[in-house]
Amino acid sequence: MLDLNEKSILITGGTGSFGKAFTKIVLEKWPRIKRLVIFSRDEQKQFQMAQDYPPGKYPMIRFFIGDVRDYDRLRRALKGISYVIHAAAMKHVPIAEYNPSECIKTNIIGAENVINACLEGEVERVVALSTDKAAAPINLYGATKLASDKLFIAANNIRGYNPIKFSVVRYGNVMGSNGSVIPFFLNKRNDKVLPITDTAMTRFNISLKEGVEMVLHALDTAWGGELFVPKIPSYRITEVATAIGPNCEQKVVGIRPGEKIHEEMITSSDSYSTYDLGNYYVILPQVTRWNMEEYIDKFKAVKVPEGFQYNSGTNTAWLSVEQIRTLIKEHVDPSFNV
Repeated sequence: MLDLNEKSILITGGTGSFGKAFTKIVLEKWPRIKRLVIFSRDEQKQFQMAQDYPPGKYPMIRFFIGDVRDYDRLRRALKGISYVIHAAAMKHVPIAEYNPSECIKTNIIGAENVINACLEGEVERVVALSTDKAAAPINLYGATKLASDKLFIAANNIRGYNPIKFSVVRYGNVMGSNGSVIPFFLNKRNDKVLPITDTAMTRFNISLKEGVEMVLHALDTAWGGELFVPKIPSYRITEVATAIGPNCEQKVVGIRPGEKIHEEMITSSDSYSTYDLGNYYVILPQVTRWNMEEYIDKFKAVKVPEGFQYNSGTNTAWLSVEQIRTLIKEHVDPSFNV
């Protein structure tokens, strides 16, 4: 059973949507956490977040300005840290397409820096956040995150006698996260026109709370090298628009550079090493330092059929317009109404 009391944790990209949700939930569950380091490069976001966590009331929180591109700064920040959550990334698809070298520096070189700094410190467990765009990527952002996933998984093979464990969690669009479609539509609905990229477009949907719970699950159960995938519903972009602006015109504007009509989290090629764990799927590494049969027995893992795919367009679970509205009110904007 995971217990973070008296533990020291660092989260890269800690001032983002996930980092703020993670901080809130962790402090509620484990008020005696020893130290929670919010590592990010945006001083304004750090200043704003610090208003919610004044040092007199939250002495365990440290705000640490730094960039995952800066290896020396990472090493300093990781002194005395037990667990690391790697959430820092350049994630906007069109921006990455236009600034490819910057995306590579943050998402790939930054990932390698995190791994090496953790290996040199006293870190026990590392969980890296991935994205559905890393499965069969067609855009640079997805390609860099796939490379990042491979780095974190392979890190388990180069750790030597270090007992550290690296794992990855991969999930779809986070409801209400910065730059995502739901806040965008909420801001645009007063214009009475909502831009739709393609009427057939679908996406996976997960709440920030569910994303945090998944990371905590990985921290608690990972043996090293797993890539966890949640079982979550899909939505149609047209139904998100209807849920938010039922009286708005849905204007088709075409897909943006690097976008897919549907997203995947598990490809048919992944199926040969994918297992069903109940609430999650897990893609197991090709090379492990532990016994595969023991793992399967421990978690009651069931092999998925060869050729299995987990695709937002062929998903069996779908959100209705009313369900989308309920989730927006619960997870994004409590004052939301139509």
